[in-house]
Amino acid sequence: MKRLFAIAIACACSLAAPAAAQDLLIRGATVHTADAAGTLKDHDVLVRGGVIRAIGRDLPAPAGAAVVEAGGRPLTPGLFAGLSGLGVEEVSGEAATVDGNLALGTLVPPQQAVWRPEFDLDLAFNPASMAIPVSRIEGLSFTVLAPGAVPGGSLLAGQGSAFVLDGSHAPLAGSRSLFINLGSDVSPLSGGSRAGQWMLLEQAVSDARNGSDELLTRAGRAALARYLDGGRVVFHVDRAADIRQTLAFARRHGIRPVIAGGAEAWQVADELRAAGAPVLLDPLLNLPYDFDRLGARLDNAARLHRAGVTVAFSQSGDATHNARKIRQLAGNAVANGLPWEAGLAGLTSAPARIFGIRDRGRIAVGQVADLVLWSGDPLEVTSLAQQMWLAGKPVPMRSRQTELRDRYLVPSGELPRAYVK
Repeated sequence: MKRLFAIAIACACSLAAPAAAQDLLIRGATVHTADAAGTLKDHDVLVRGGVIRAIGRDLPAPAGAAVVEAGGRPLTPGLFAGLSGLGVEEVSGEAATVDGNLALGTLVPPQQAVWRPEFDLDLAFNPASMAIPVSRIEGLSFTVLAPGAVPGGSLLAGQGSAFVLDGSHAPLAGSRSLFINLGSDVSPLSGGSRAGQWMLLEQAVSDARNGSDELLTRAGRAALARYLDGGRVVFHVDRAADIRQTLAFARRHGIRPVIAGGAEAWQVADELRAAGAPVLLDPLLNLPYDFDRLGARLDNAARLHRAGVTVAFSQSGDATHNARKIRQLAGNAVANGLPWEAGLAGLTSAPARIFGIRDRGRIAVGQVADLVLWSGDPLEVTSLAQQMWLAGKPVPMRSRQTELRDRYLVPSGELPRAYVK
């Protein structure tokens, strides 16, 4: 076990070691650009200095460049892992390894301000987390840290940024967002009423604008104020009526809203388009299993796309350890009417645009070379990521899980498997 742990840590840390990216030519791929160029068959991609320098046919290989013969296989940008706790959640069932939730309400006197939008999840990010390679070998290259909603917390869950899963510590510039949780799932945080949620949120905005301290600390007022009049705020909300209220709240306070969840978003597609509000969907949530999601349906993504709403994907439930399943979300949306190119964009260029990431998410000249070569259609769960490059550097396609698999698939000899080294 110690050996496997050491191997996994070495895999996670190897990408962080400083090294010049080797020139790379990927030849003869089916290049899914996730950009205006669409899909380019039998094309080459040239990478120099970790950046895509040319896309075309019969590109010459620079001296000393690594050449990969794609043989027509699909090449995509690195995929979005969704809103997750990758890097801040190691074992979901062991509280000591989970840093994504803030619950101060049970620790301080009731009269003390406990809403803490200044909570910054970036500070806990661990690029050596063993959960990261498990997702990375499935083609996932970046994620956005999202604080969770917990008893004793608040509707203003805190802040999180985008991180590349390459072993680096720094968040991507311009990606930081504030997260607000709404709806019946968090009604205990607002006195048992969703009407109370809007009352409390308006009070928090008043505190931030006027310097009062009913709900927020001085640091909390400063943090919330940065998102008023132009900041990006991700609202976890599902019910159509709540989405309408969210859009109205955002208009009143100059917020750029992003809807996460959006089970009934198709019912307010025109309002979302008019507000320029993108939606992060889990298309597998298609059953009315609670009163906020009575209108859930399989073609939610397709309807939003036809209305002109930007659609991306994010896993619900155990979003950290199931992040690698996000391709299934996009595949289900495509199976229910979303165009294939839009399905891929929902895992690449769309989330990059939503979170202000300008140099990733597309295969285009000048973009950072985060690339994945697939065995087949990347939206099919039977396809595998055969090789990934982050900033032009090849990623070790192994994790603690693959090491365990390989160890215990060793053919039995004279000694029991436990003795096989």
